[in-house]
Amino acid sequence: MEDKEVVNKKVVLKQYIPDGPATESDMELVATDTLRLRLPPGSTAVLVKNLYLSCDPYMRSRMTKHDEPSYVDDFIPGTPIPGYGVCKVLDSGHPDFKMGDYAWGMTGWEEYSLITSTEGLFKINHTDVPLSYYTGILGMPGFTAYVGFYEIGSPKKGERVFVSAASGAVGQLVGQFAKLMGCYVVGSAGSDEKVNLLKNKFGFDEAFNYKKEPDLNKALRRCFPEGIDIYFENVGGAMLEAVLRNMRLNGRIAACGMISQYNLERPEGVSHLFTIVAKRIRMQGFVIFDHYRSYREFEEKVVQYIKEGKIVCMEDIAEGLENAPAALIGLFAGRNVGKQLVVVAREQQSI
Repeated sequence: MEDKEVVNKKVVLKQYIPDGPATESDMELVATDTLRLRLPPGSTAVLVKNLYLSCDPYMRSRMTKHDEPSYVDDFIPGTPIPGYGVCKVLDSGHPDFKMGDYAWGMTGWEEYSLITSTEGLFKINHTDVPLSYYTGILGMPGFTAYVGFYEIGSPKKGERVFVSAASGAVGQLVGQFAKLMGCYVVGSAGSDEKVNLLKNKFGFDEAFNYKKEPDLNKALRRCFPEGIDIYFENVGGAMLEAVLRNMRLNGRIAACGMISQYNLERPEGVSHLFTIVAKRIRMQGFVIFDHYRSYREFEEKVVQYIKEGKIVCMEDIAEGLENAPAALIGLFAGRNVGKQLVVVAREQQSI
């Protein structure tokens, strides 16, 4: 490819922020650095042009400096925000990637990224589906739904499944996987519009707007008079507390995230934990990069589901890198409907 230097626009975290709500102004778009669009001889890195970026709730915790390490590192102020995305390979010194390949995985919130660690970078094998799907249904959120439901939830046909934050990128797919298994599925969401989507687009048996429910325990009892076998946990707090009271004997809870807690200065406690003992409940947290070995199996199965029309997805698209901060912050106000992603650059596809 042409050997030239370009100005590389990027979104950075200005400084670490304390616990509590994050704002758009905590991030900024800068264009002060140049990047050479060719690797030096002997490099094993991959140089990519970013096309789509994924906005994900877990990113909020990385904006705060932690004394104790978590499962992902804190962001470094002044450097491009790292996150999942879809990209095109411009140059490569790595044997698994060549110029012109499309890939998804951990990249940066910038126009171009130099990726030196490719452990979390996957070549895209199916370019006959929209590339943006690899930020959602075929990327980290879809894979998270797959692992959490099938491997952690251990579902059986006919079981009763509850999904919180069900209209989000992960939840909408958990519900559809559960329906394909022959389960009874209920989801919660934060608006009537999202409730209608769950029932009429994603095929949930029932759904409710948690903001209109004065008593979550009663809402769950109404939807699950015989109790819940599997809970896919995305919310935490009061919802988790209500779910514990409605779990069935030997129920399973796949703990994926707890978005209600991410912006709190002091995380909420949860009561009724003895239910885990009394009802022999298995509650297990999981982190998706522990399961990368299963990704290709997931990709082939879900691509086939998409082509057969067995599952659908919904995207909420923000145009332009400059709108990435607003898109991310919007997650915590429930502004997105479906998978929130940011278009950095578009590629012409023949599908």
